[in-house]
Amino acid sequence: MDVVKTYHNVNKADGSLSFGISRMEDIHKKRKGLADEPHRHDYYTILVVKKGKGVHLVDFKTHPIAENQVFFISPGQVHQLKEETSSFGYSIVFSAQFLAMNHIMVDFIDDINLFNDFGNTPPLMVSEPEMDRILSYASEMEFYYRSQDTYKFEAIGALLKLLLIACHNLCSLTQLDSQTMEVGAVLVRNFKQLVNEKFKTWHHTSAYADALHITPDHLNRVVKSLTGKTSKEHIQSRITIAAKRLLYFSALSQKEIAFELGFSEPANFSAFFKSCTGVSPSKFKELA
Repeated sequence: MDVVKTYHNVNKADGSLSFGISRMEDIHKKRKGLADEPHRHDYYTILVVKKGKGVHLVDFKTHPIAENQVFFISPGQVHQLKEETSSFGYSIVFSAQFLAMNHIMVDFIDDINLFNDFGNTPPLMVSEPEMDRILSYASEMEFYYRSQDTYKFEAIGALLKLLLIACHNLCSLTQLDSQTMEVGAVLVRNFKQLVNEKFKTWHHTSAYADALHITPDHLNRVVKSLTGKTSKEHIQSRITIAAKRLLYFSALSQKEIAFELGFSEPANFSAFFKSCTGVSPSKFKELA
């Protein structure tokens, strides 16, 4: 049973649509300033925040809402926006289907490293001129979205890709040569996919390295250089996020959660969770 409220359609009024864009101030007004409960989507979300005040909770990490930020939320991530005053900017939502229709490979989304399925996902902080450029793309998307123009969604797809490329180029990732980036990106993509599939049973880097037919040292070196985090940190983040969601949203006991996540003993799960988060599972549940 799904223990978290999940939105399945990009557009509630028309389930056939796979893209949507709204002004954040309109959403705030529609909700009368009230925060939605913690929830997740089956689709991608980008929040372009020109101005705002409050907090954005993404997988139990709290990020202050401020000026000139861009948030990237992946399908499945639990998040909640708590605004003290109305934010100004855009909420852009789109599905994997929309990407495919516009010949944007899902591999492209993985490789640009803006959307993270798990772990810390802080907003991208941009300068005033950079925000103006990003807002111009969003504004053009809104124009086409509300128009009856021929090929409007193709135009939106092109603008979306421009926005994503602009944001990617603003990230302060290590600059590597193009061949290393290309080969490494495939490896990181395959590693992340395996982590999502196997995190409940494979808790060590060596298992993933074996499956990818490389050494643990090589896997760790490539993942660290392209993402800024070690393979071990990625694995631990995925397990920890799953544990937090179950502790907060489900009625399962700590023992049941430990077994669900592949720990042979509840004590091992408790020690792992405290090592990764700084608090015990019971303390997290009490504080959450």
